[in-house]
Amino acid sequence: MITTSKLRVSFGSQVLFDDVNIKFLEGNCYGLIGANGAGKSTFLKVLSGDIEASQGDIIVPKDKRIAVLKQDQFAFDECKVFDTVLMGYPAFYDVFSERQTLYAKEDLTDDEGMRVSDLEVEFVDMDGYVAEADAATMLHELGIDESKHQLQMSSLEADEKIRVLLAQALFGNPDILLLDEPTNQLDYSTVLWLENFLLEFENTVIVVSHDRHFLNKVCTHTADIDYKQIKVFVGNYDFWKESTQLLMKQKQEHHKKATEKIKELEEFVRRFSANASKSKQATSRKKLIEKIRPEELEASSRRFPYINFNVDRHCGRSILEIKDVSHSIDGLPILKNVNLSMNQNDKVAICGKNSLSKTTLLQIIAGEIEPDEGEIVWGETVSSSYFPKDNSTYFQDNGPLLEWLAQFTSTHDTQELRNFLGRMLFSGDSVQKKVGVLSGGEKARAMFSRMMLKNANVLLFDEPTDHLDLEAISSLNDGLAKFSDCLLMTSHDFQLLNTVCNRVLEVSPLGSIDRMMSFSEYMEDSKIESLREELYAKATA
Repeated sequence: MITTSKLRVSFGSQVLFDDVNIKFLEGNCYGLIGANGAGKSTFLKVLSGDIEASQGDIIVPKDKRIAVLKQDQFAFDECKVFDTVLMGYPAFYDVFSERQTLYAKEDLTDDEGMRVSDLEVEFVDMDGYVAEADAATMLHELGIDESKHQLQMSSLEADEKIRVLLAQALFGNPDILLLDEPTNQLDYSTVLWLENFLLEFENTVIVVSHDRHFLNKVCTHTADIDYKQIKVFVGNYDFWKESTQLLMKQKQEHHKKATEKIKELEEFVRRFSANASKSKQATSRKKLIEKIRPEELEASSRRFPYINFNVDRHCGRSILEIKDVSHSIDGLPILKNVNLSMNQNDKVAICGKNSLSKTTLLQIIAGEIEPDEGEIVWGETVSSSYFPKDNSTYFQDNGPLLEWLAQFTSTHDTQELRNFLGRMLFSGDSVQKKVGVLSGGEKARAMFSRMMLKNANVLLFDEPTDHLDLEAISSLNDGLAKFSDCLLMTSHDFQLLNTVCNRVLEVSPLGSIDRMMSFSEYMEDSKIESLREELYAKATA
């Protein structure tokens, strides 16, 4: 369906990948993975023709159509919502828009009348009436109400624009679908809809995502960018992870055994090379050394931070009480009558369709803002540490990273601070990097260092995975699963919430739901689904 031949992409002296020869076949969904900066998004742009490869070819049959999930939320602001979706299939939209323009005229010339007749034939051949209905249905299923279909894109909220652009990419049954982070800023119900859509999609999909649950659910193959190569493996993300870890372990064991054997042989040669009676044996062993000498293990671009949250003192019985908390912003209700009494070892997933509701609740719990009504009561034994969604206020002073971290602890041990930063992949001179130039992922890892230094027994996280690669997300997942006390967390990462949390608190502008169960159980419970529908129906009434 789509083939690369001797593909090379480089920027100056930096080579992202070289001599890539891959076939992406019809009916398969390929998860494109790799460390941050490995070139995942660049590869998709090369496939779509947005970026020219440094060398090699992209081969796509002429009758096949590529659809791409657009990243610029403002690119279609002057267009109507419905038209924006249809633009995902350019040939269809050209017919649709010209037909609409001519039908809007009161009088048509003879030539225009003939043109209308031709367009009507083309429209029917393209199943135009069905396509229009499909576009409207897709928008509805993605949470864009019919009342908004003829509005300008500029009138929509950011998350609504993302849904429209997703509908644009999916519209018209494209032959090849390229999706770069399609689950970003989608709620869990919409992600589930997208998963089901892709599971039924019969053509070729290549998707970049940091959502491990999503990759495991939809992908039949995994395309891994590493060692300046792209290799395709059969199976989803977890299967790829297990098999490559096993392969790497086997390589390391082989390398270790070969190195130990070489040392043994080299010792024999040193001892007996000058001994005439054993010179032949020494010569034989020299040849054997060269024969079994292993190649150096190539360095992977993947790096795993070490995330581990210790506590100075465990929580007592009294931890956190949220009592009838309500809050509005600029007159609009954000939270209403939220109640929660935390138990020992509770790990709470805070979820909901309104991201502002979730963030506001965590800000209130962290003491950053006061609620309009209700109160937050902490237990006497509790110490908390907060990871905000927007951490910009923590990085306003553009000093070295080592000095930045030192302000959050009483220790004067520079080596201890270096150790904490080293665990977060800041080594050598990188600890002197100015915090103002840190990337989003680097700032997140710096914030984890700050939190680990505090040894708090209650952790608060607002979307901690937003800027992390899969390796850092996996490390965070492991660290939080091992954490021995309490936490409250929002995240778009389904697997993180499902493997860490034992309790779910869903918040909305008109109420909340609190249940002691795993996140997957909560999302799949039909009774809870009815409660959720009722909750959000009130919010939109």
